[in-house]
Order: sequence, then structure tokens, then C-alpha cells
Amino acid sequence: MNHIHYVGSDAVHDSNFVYDIPQGHHCWLLVITKTPAQFWVNGALRTYPSHSAVLYRAHQKIYYKACGEKYVNDWIRFESDEPYVSKTSLPFGIPFSLDDPDYCNKLFELLVIEHNFSRAYKKSTIDYLLRTLFNKLLESYSFDGSDTQYYEMLRLRAAIQNNPGDHWTVPKMAGFIGISPGYLQTIYKKTFGISCIEDVISSRIRLAKEYLFYSSPSIAEVAFKCGYQNVEHFCRQFKQVTGYSPRKFQLHVSRSDDVQNVPVIPLD
Repeated sequence: MNHIHYVGSDAVHDSNFVYDIPQGHHCWLLVITKTPAQFWVNGALRTYPSHSAVLYRAHQKIYYKACGEKYVNDWIRFESDEPYVSKTSLPFGIPFSLDDPDYCNKLFELLVIEHNFSRAYKKSTIDYLLRTLFNKLLESYSFDGSDTQYYEMLRLRAAIQNNPGDHWTVPKMAGFIGISPGYLQTIYKKTFGISCIEDVISSRIRLAKEYLFYSSPSIAEVAFKCGYQNVEHFCRQFKQVTGYSPRKFQLHVSRSDDVQNVPVIPLD
């Protein structure tokens, strides 16, 4: 069972902000920073970067403060006897970096909504959201952190997959996260197991398959919507990935209930 006392998202404080609870709260406190902050850890005040998370158990000393012009955080104070909280392997009172802070922030926004409105499935929804949040925290804590650009890489990949029709080039992708094109190609393949250009192509072909399956545009229109300036290039790349020409793909999917059921023809 979970019970939220208070939950806030994107709470903004001035440069004088200090949160000092020597005896701790009687319940759990989870804080996720959006700006750098200082935390009392192992007998000393230490500075931690933006996008850090820290979990305090009941009656644990709490002290953190702003260390810039403003301090912004997400936070939740709650009761829980759920094993994913009470038996968590997360550290107590020691901040750690998040590898996907935007995802966690969205979960906090949803928790704020669910907490403030009385809906039929409020309790179960809050439980699912908290379970997901703790899963994301565990993923971040288990991540080795060897790649300092990991969060920016996630942002780049999300941008590519959400907007595959954009004019993506290696220099443009590198500029998106502020690194050199050569370094981007190295760490992108290492991080995701696919090159950045291959990811662009894969995302474009996936989008093209959706257009061909769910609507009736011309092949030229599909090519343009998916970021191709040359129809022949689009057709050639589509066949390399799927094993079908766009037109033959349309004929196959017209007999299928789902675009995912259309088999990919292995090419030599």
C-alpha cells in the first residue's frame, strides 16, 4: 500500500533555499534535482549535478540546499510498505545520476495529477506510477555511468525516432548534443548497437511502412514525408531494409491485418 503526503513537480526555489530536517521525516522522501545542489553526505556537504536522485528513509537526517541562482526539483513524501520500496537496493541519502530524467519528470507530473484528483482507480494508478518510477531509478543506479553523454544521446535518439523526416546528417546530429561528428559515430554505435545513420534509415522506413499501410499516398509523397528528396533513393533503401519495393509492400499489407505481420525478405 502507498500513501502520498505531498508530491511536487518542477518546484522552484531561490538561491537561499535550505532544507534541513535533522531527525528526518516519519516516512519516505524522494528528491530529484533539476539544477545543481549541495547534499549532506557521510558527514560533509557535497555538490551534485543536475538530474540527481536521492532517497531518504524514515527518520534519516535530511539536509540539502541550493548552490546557484535558483534550485528546482521534483519531490515526493510518502508512506509505503511495498517491497519495491521497502526492500529497494537503492542507496539511502546518497544522490546518484539519472540516465533519463525527462522520463522521471513525466512520471512525477502524472503522480501530481493522480494525487490531486479523486478518480476510480487512483490507488492502483499511483502504485503503477511509483513502481515504474522505482524501476527507472534502479536502471539509473545500475548504469555504469561510463559515458557522460548518455542522457544527451537518449535525447538525440528520441528526436530522430520522433522526427525521422527531418534532414538528419551526422554533423547535424553531432551538433544536437555538442560533440564532434567522429566521436558521435563512435559512441552512438557503442551505446545503441546501431550507427546513427542506420538509426535514421530504420526510423524512416518504419514511418514509411505506416504511411503505406494506413493511408493511400503516392510513393513520392511517402518519400518526401519520410525525409527523402529522391524517390529512387527511397525505393532502393526501402527494398534493402524490407525486401519489398514500396508498391509490392502495399500489395502485401492490403492482405494483412497488421503491418508488423508482413515478413521481411532476407537479402543476400
